[in-house]
Amino acid sequence: MNNNRTHYWVGIALVLVSAFLFSLKGVFIKSMYQYGADTVSVLSLRMIFSAPCYLLVISWNFLNKKIDSPKNYDWRNIIFLSFIGYYLSSFMDFQGLNYITASLERVLLFIYPTFVLFINVFKLNKKISKLQWQVLGLTYFGILLVFLQNIDSNTQKNVLWGAFWVISAGISYAFYIVGSDKQIQKLGSLNYTCFSMILATIPTLIHCYWYNGFHIWHYPRPVYIISLGMALFSTVIPTFMLSEGIKRVGSSNTSILNSIGPIFTIILATIYLGETISLLQFIGTIFVLLGVVLISWKGKK
Repeated sequence: MNNNRTHYWVGIALVLVSAFLFSLKGVFIKSMYQYGADTVSVLSLRMIFSAPCYLLVISWNFLNKKIDSPKNYDWRNIIFLSFIGYYLSSFMDFQGLNYITASLERVLLFIYPTFVLFINVFKLNKKISKLQWQVLGLTYFGILLVFLQNIDSNTQKNVLWGAFWVISAGISYAFYIVGSDKQIQKLGSLNYTCFSMILATIPTLIHCYWYNGFHIWHYPRPVYIISLGMALFSTVIPTFMLSEGIKRVGSSNTSILNSIGPIFTIILATIYLGETISLLQFIGTIFVLLGVVLISWKGKK
């Protein structure tokens, strides 16, 4: 019993720490933008520094026969899903951070489970229940509150344009989540994530070559230190921790625990980026998190 309890609490700790590390992403990106790095370069550096780690994990699993032969996989779906999940979604998310604060970005991106709900309703030809409509109303009312006082010319260039990019990123990621179920069952969440990140590196580097001729090595040294930190501490490590956490506590509990992520981002952005958040914005954020938790919990049940 004690071993089971320890196993469970270690899982909770892993999920919470991964949520904290993921929440650093916006702070890392905004910091790199302050040195003049552009969206495509930041995304490319992230993938360049993180992809080798995923490649090592996949190679290790192949050598230890913890993964089936590649010919058994539906590569067309995996390639497409990796494109929309870790290239397209990431690009739009990073692009949005050019215009809005890291705090607002995290809250907007966090509503992707609502998009998953809509996609599944359409895909399975089901109706949204009365309770689900109420929860959706709570979530989007929270978004409205966040927006009411979020137009600050000192920290944000164009809130609506930035929100468009980030919400589009959430929609793209929602399609990735919905389409990944069968692939995860075959590969496991960790192996599937590794494949997706490796494959998403290809269109990212193609985009970089088309955009600036792969001219990404002229920035000040801090840009590369920050991008390496983002790749390791806000991409690779939390990915592995989250996968192990899901094994220990289950996906439903993981969804609930992950809701603390935007709160971490708000605190970190306030400390390191000088961003401010009003009481109304904080209340709106709580409404959004509560709505998303209820959607995730009811959806899993």
